[in-house]
Amino acid sequence: MKKFFRTLYFIFALFIPFSVLGNASAETKKPVTTPSSTLEKAVLAGGCFWCMEAPFDQFPGVVSVTAGYTGGKKKNPTYNEVSAGGTGHAEAVQIVYDPAKISYDKLLAVFWHTIDPTVEDRQFCDTGDQYRSAIFYTTEEQRRVALQSKTALEKNKPFKAPIVTEISPAGEFYPAEEYHQHYYKKNPIRYKYYRNGCGRDKRLKELWGSAAGH
Repeated sequence: MKKFFRTLYFIFALFIPFSVLGNASAETKKPVTTPSSTLEKAVLAGGCFWCMEAPFDQFPGVVSVTAGYTGGKKKNPTYNEVSAGGTGHAEAVQIVYDPAKISYDKLLAVFWHTIDPTVEDRQFCDTGDQYRSAIFYTTEEQRRVALQSKTALEKNKPFKAPIVTEISPAGEFYPAEEYHQHYYKKNPIRYKYYRNGCGRDKRLKELWGSAAGH
C-alpha cells in the first residue's frame, strides 16, 4: 500500500512548487541537552515508522527518535526487503530518553494512543507482519511495566475488541535509510498526504476519541 501512495506522491509533486519540495533535504535538528541521568532506550512498533516519530519528538526528556527495523532475523535489512515482507522485521522507532525527565510508562501511554492495538500484522492501510504493533522491551523492568500497562488498558479501553499488540524482548535494531529519518519534517506535504490517505487519524479517533495521538 505504501508503494501505491509513493506513486501518488510523485504525481502530486508535479503540482507543488519546487521551492516547497526543495526543503526535503533540510532536517530540523533537536537541541542537545545534558541528561540528568543514564539514558535508556525504548523500542516500539506501530506500523509505518514515518508516523511514529512525531508523537515522541515533542516531549522533554526524549533525546532522539530513530526510525528502523527490528524483530526479525535478517542482518542489515533494507527498506525494500522489509517492506516486501519475509524478513520478520517490523518497522519501529528507537527512542533514547532520560528517565529522570520522562518515564517509560509515559512513553507507553503515548504509544497506545497512536496505534490500533486491535489488529494483527496490520496498521491502518499497511498490511503484513512488518507493520505489526509491538513493544520490544530492553530490560526486565520494561517488560514488567509493559505488561502492567497492557493489563490496565484492557480494563479501561474505550472499545470492545481485544488488544493483540505483541510484547517481546528487543533484538538488534537497525536504523533505516537516512531519507526515512524524520520524514514528517523533511517532506511535510507528502507525509500528511500519506497519513490522511491511509486513514490513520480517522481510525485513531474511532478508537480513542479525544485522547487519540497524532
